[in-house]
Amino acid sequence: MIKQILGRHPRKPAKSSESREFGGPSATSVNNSASSRSSDLVSDRPINLDHMTISDTNSAVNFGCIQETKFPQVGHPKLNGNGVITPYEALPGFRGVQSFEKQNLLIRKLNLCCVVFDFADPTKNLKEKDIKRQTLLELVDYITSANGKFTETVMQEVIKMVSVNLFRSLAPQPRDNKIIETFDLEEEEPLMDPAWPHLQIVYEFLLRFVASPETDAKLAKRYINHSFVLKLLDLFDSDDPREREYLKTILHRIYGKFMVHRPFIRKAINNFFFCFIFETGKHNGIAELLEVLGSIINGFALPLKEEHKLFLVRALIPLHKPKCLPMYHQPLSYCITQFLEKECKLADTVIRGLLKYWPITNSSKEVMFLNELEEVLEATQPAEFQRCMVPLFRQIALCLSSSHFQMRKKKENLST
Repeated sequence: MIKQILGRHPRKPAKSSESREFGGPSATSVNNSASSRSSDLVSDRPINLDHMTISDTNSAVNFGCIQETKFPQVGHPKLNGNGVITPYEALPGFRGVQSFEKQNLLIRKLNLCCVVFDFADPTKNLKEKDIKRQTLLELVDYITSANGKFTETVMQEVIKMVSVNLFRSLAPQPRDNKIIETFDLEEEEPLMDPAWPHLQIVYEFLLRFVASPETDAKLAKRYINHSFVLKLLDLFDSDDPREREYLKTILHRIYGKFMVHRPFIRKAINNFFFCFIFETGKHNGIAELLEVLGSIINGFALPLKEEHKLFLVRALIPLHKPKCLPMYHQPLSYCITQFLEKECKLADTVIRGLLKYWPITNSSKEVMFLNELEEVLEATQPAEFQRCMVPLFRQIALCLSSSHFQMRKKKENLST
C-alpha cells in the first residue's frame, strides 16, 4: 500500500535544462509562502491512506452536494434502479497476476473507475464507492512504482478515466454574489466538494502520471493536448481550495514537461485574466494561476520577448483594477517584480500603470499599492525613476492628506 499521507505540500521540481523557461529558487520560495493558506496540500511522494476507513470517507461527504453525473457504461452496460452498473465488483490486485497480464488488469481497473457516483447522499452506494476508492489507490501505487514506459493504449485509458472524473460542471457557490472588498482568506470559510474523497485520489493519480519518468512526453502530448489543458484551467474556478492546489501543481508539471504546450498555456491564462478583469470580476483561482506564472516569468530568457512585455502591460498591470485585489495581490506583486528583475527598464511602465489604477476611496487598497510601489522602487534605476517621478510624487502628495495611520506610515517609508 502507498507510503505517505495525502495532503502535504509538493516539493518544487529542480531547475533543469528541460525547464529553462520555468522558474528558479526565488519563485519556489514565494510559491511556498503564497500556498501556505491551504491546509490540505499535495505531495510528490507516495501516499498512504491506510488510516482512512470507509467511515472517514462517508463523513467527508456531509459538507455539501454536487450535481449527479450520468455513469458511463463500463463492463456490464445494464443499469439497476439506482443508476449504478451491476455488478460493480472489485478486481484482483496487481500482485496476484503475472507480469504479462498487468497491463490488461490496469486497463480494466481504469475502466472500473470511470463510474462516477453521486455524493449528495452519503448513505448511497457505500460498497461501490469503497471499491472504487480502493481501486484508485491501487492505481496510484501502480503508477508510482512502474518500471516500464506506458503504452499509448494505457495513456488513452488514463486520460479517459481522469477526464470522466474531473471534468464536470462546477456547482455555483451559494454565497452572496456581491464582491467583498475587504475579503479575508483566513476568516472566510472555504467550500468543500463532497466528492473530494475520490477526486483527491484522481488528482494524485494524474500528478504521478504526469511526473512519472515512464510517461513519454512525445507520446502523451496526443492525449494531454490543448483541449485537456483548457479543461484543467476551467477547474481553477473551483470553490474548493484543495482542488485548486492540486491543479496548480499539475499545471506546473505539465508546463515543465510538455514544452510544446507552453505558448498555449500562457495564452490561455492570459485570456482567463482578460475575462476576469473586463467581464466577470469573479474567479476563485486567480491567485493560484499567478503563482504558476511567477515560476514561468522567473524562467523567461533574456532579452524579454515582446509577447511577454505585452502580457505585463495588458494583463498583469490591469489586474490591479478589480475590487477583490486582496485575494491575489501577493502573487501578483511577485510577478511584477520578477519582470523588473528581468528588465529594469520596465519600471517606468509599471509605476505609471500603478498610478493609472490607483484607488481613490479605498484606504486599505491604497496601502497595498504603496507596499508594492516600495518593492518596485527598489528595483528602479535613476533613469527610469526620473521619467515618472513627477506623477509619482503628485500621487504621494495626495496620500499625505489621508487620515489612515498606515497610509502615513507608508508615506514616511517611501520618503526615506
